[in-house]
Amino acid sequence: MAITGPSDNSAAPYGPDAAPRKQTLSTNYLDFTDGSTGWEQQYLPDLMEKEAEIYGKRTISGFLSQIGAEEASQSDSVVWSEQGRLHLAYKAAVVSAAGNTIDITHDVDGNGVTTDHGIRVGDTVMISDGNITIKAYVSVRTAGAARITVLPYGIANLGTGSAFADSAVVHLLVFGSEFNKGTDGRDSANAPQFKSYSNKHLIMKDFYEVSGSDTSAIGWVEVTGEEGQSGYLWYLKAEGDTRARFADYLEMSMMESELNDGTAGAIGGTDKGAGESGTEGLFAAITARGHVTTDVNNTGSGSAAANLGNFDSILATFDSQGAIEENMMFLNRSTALLVDDMLGGVNAHVANGTSFGVFDNSEDMALNLGFSGFRRGSYDFYKTDWKYLNDKGTRGFINANSGTGAIRGVIVPAGTSTVYDEQLGKNLKRPFLHVRYRSSETDDRKLKTWVTGSVGASTSGKDVMEVHYLSERCLVTQGANNFMLIK
Repeated sequence: MAITGPSDNSAAPYGPDAAPRKQTLSTNYLDFTDGSTGWEQQYLPDLMEKEAEIYGKRTISGFLSQIGAEEASQSDSVVWSEQGRLHLAYKAAVVSAAGNTIDITHDVDGNGVTTDHGIRVGDTVMISDGNITIKAYVSVRTAGAARITVLPYGIANLGTGSAFADSAVVHLLVFGSEFNKGTDGRDSANAPQFKSYSNKHLIMKDFYEVSGSDTSAIGWVEVTGEEGQSGYLWYLKAEGDTRARFADYLEMSMMESELNDGTAGAIGGTDKGAGESGTEGLFAAITARGHVTTDVNNTGSGSAAANLGNFDSILATFDSQGAIEENMMFLNRSTALLVDDMLGGVNAHVANGTSFGVFDNSEDMALNLGFSGFRRGSYDFYKTDWKYLNDKGTRGFINANSGTGAIRGVIVPAGTSTVYDEQLGKNLKRPFLHVRYRSSETDDRKLKTWVTGSVGASTSGKDVMEVHYLSERCLVTQGANNFMLIK
């Protein structure tokens, strides 16, 4: 069989250089890497011998390709900054109700606060313990401390009428400012609040080996250019499993990996030298900076309305984080069925449609990708089964046992977030979740493959042919506070 391609080899859709004779050279090895040129994938079903796949489509790759993006990176680590909340809100301890002083200890998200809080003289604030709310004017900001002094409106002090007891835990919210006529302006400005995060690239390797005697498993493909020149490409019929497994490991590592913390006994710890750095996978990022819920899986016994109430607690969490209104849900089978039962019981999938905005408002496109959509309140959710969480050969084996280690789904915000790129020195819009891979002008390490051994043009004394795979990459989870891990 001859496949016709353009006469210009540099533009050939099949990628490698064809050899004029049937020669097993590294330069004419047919690479079936996903997304390499498209030609290989187009003709793959016709070129590869079929075997019975008794466990169905065995690969689990595709999660990141559906929701993320890939970008090149030239440094050892990826660093990005995320802007904090626009408005100022804190948890604070009332140290002296009679003296009107308040010590600020944590922001509204639970992060510790020292002298870097943003409350200034002239601000007007609401102070509440959940039952009583008092409004006040900030008269003093104590230098070198997280203490402010306030003047409450309408009452002598914060303890008037037993409003607050000393050391009572209250919330503090800035709602405006007030200045007298003819007064000077602010004595300081509030700088934007940024938090910097980083992740390190992970190097993964694998190879496929076949002896020189067994190279009879080689398949040949004849290609012909527009001007009639012909040549041959070759491939290994059995190499596909190794390549597919490696692709799955690339994705699994982006989900499961953790950064080395440098402690003794750990990989790369103090007793192991520099060691391996690890990388922060999606589950670790959400656990550290996002949200974890069991509410979705607490929907098995109650009515549909009660189950929906459990689900609504997730919406309440999203509301507190700024409301990213388009989200994708990747669920294991049992959790997906619980959501289906919940929606069916309240007829939510009929009463509330979805915009399919992330899919260019195309319902057909969403369905083709295996997603179904529903709307709750102002939120659109696109739900799909995630094979990785079901397959007994992957995380489905762990999820089959109930326990703290089981992960039953993840909710990922669609669209992009605005982040500060420290390398470029400016704000950029990037997908909330994407892969960074090492690349330079001379070496692209997104997915490298090369052939060594004694077959064809010998590169070693081993009577084998080896196909090597390498990738250096990491996952960037931006705005993890908008993600939800379902356990």
